[in-house]
Amino acid sequence: MNASRASRPDVDNASVPDIAPPLISWFRQEARDLPWRRPGFPAWGTLVSEIMLQQTQVARVVPRLEAWLTRWPTPADLAASPPADAVRAWDRLGYPRRALALHAAATVIANEHGNVVPRDVDALLALPGIGDYTARAVAVFAYGDRHPVVDVNVRRVLKRALLGQGEPGPAKAKDDLPLMESVLPADRDDAAATNAAVMELGALVCVSRSPACDACPIADRCAWRAAGYPDHDGPRAPKQAKFAGSDRQVRGLVMAELRASDVPVARSEIELVWPDAEQRDRALASLLRDGLAVGDDTTGYQLPDA
Repeated sequence: MNASRASRPDVDNASVPDIAPPLISWFRQEARDLPWRRPGFPAWGTLVSEIMLQQTQVARVVPRLEAWLTRWPTPADLAASPPADAVRAWDRLGYPRRALALHAAATVIANEHGNVVPRDVDALLALPGIGDYTARAVAVFAYGDRHPVVDVNVRRVLKRALLGQGEPGPAKAKDDLPLMESVLPADRDDAAATNAAVMELGALVCVSRSPACDACPIADRCAWRAAGYPDHDGPRAPKQAKFAGSDRQVRGLVMAELRASDVPVARSEIELVWPDAEQRDRALASLLRDGLAVGDDTTGYQLPDA
């Protein structure tokens, strides 16, 4: 067994087969043709895509990513534009704080890294708004370095295949990263392919509901399948509240008003977007607190311009 797979938490390592080879073979045949997987795709594009893909469907990200990179092909290009432009270009991808974080990261990359996205995970983590997952994903998928990369799809696949658990449960980096590390081949290219393959399997085959086990390349090695698909009796990952009627929806409605206007929006106009005054005021206050809106009742409200 590969020495790089020497430790696997909560698993008898000797009894668990190597899942990397069949996953790599499957991925090289079945992987979706996505912009960030094409040869020559820039590290800046990988960083942008990873931030856009957070809690957002691939189909919604691809056209927005292509438009973004056409307009801002390098970090310096984005940094030279006001933050309001980034928020407007983000449009309806959701969680627009990501646009501000990306603008802030671009500014640091342009000013402190010679307009080149850093390769080192620690340097990536030092960028504004970049968390552990994004830093590792950029290092692996843009630069080919060997690190475990874990998202919810990866956790689901690993918990099912290796631990026999039907659901991924809450994220725990101290457990999740070593578990992914344990299945990575020593070869850097194979390790990057394994990271991508596990993600793809979780996105397309080993889905949360009704997994397509007949199409799974590691079905014969899956502990959950071998155990007869037992119900999950452990802790569960927290579920996101419904969007309809939520503060998130009201924030989005207020943001839409601000994006649509090149001049400050009066309080009276904002009051028209939602009937519940308390919820509307709470949404506006949160946008001001997050830096996604600036202004007051006297001057009106607008997107940040500096």
